[in-house]
Amino acid sequence: MKTITKYLTFHTEERFKLINITQDIVKVVEESNVSEGICLVNSMHITSSIFINDDESGLHLDFEKWLQKLAPHLPTKQYLHNDTGEDNADAHLKRQIMGRETVVAITGGKLDFGPWEQIFYGEFDGCRSKKVLVKVIGE
Repeated sequence: MKTITKYLTFHTEERFKLINITQDIVKVVEESNVSEGICLVNSMHITSSIFINDDESGLHLDFEKWLQKLAPHLPTKQYLHNDTGEDNADAHLKRQIMGRETVVAITGGKLDFGPWEQIFYGEFDGCRSKKVLVKVIGE
């Protein structure tokens, strides 16, 4: 069995940003030389997310509006977590909704996606560097 582990780093200037990282993940899968297996992509921070969906700008704006309705950033005093000196309780909630990680099958040496599927990094408390784990396992 072959395995490869890589760490990607993302730093956004915005508090909220969705980044298509599919090509970054494709490169790791290609480097692994795994023909049949799985690829785990995991956000290693509790205020960011990894998820699969369509790369369509209207949908991304819909995500942002929807998440802001569910967990608005302001006023920061509405969250008990922020009593600790933080101001990112909303980002923790957004991450919980959008998910921590995704696993994609590798078939014939390629990510085995359905139509329109892409992998995204979701940043909900930006302005600092955060890591994403990519682990490929297979034959």
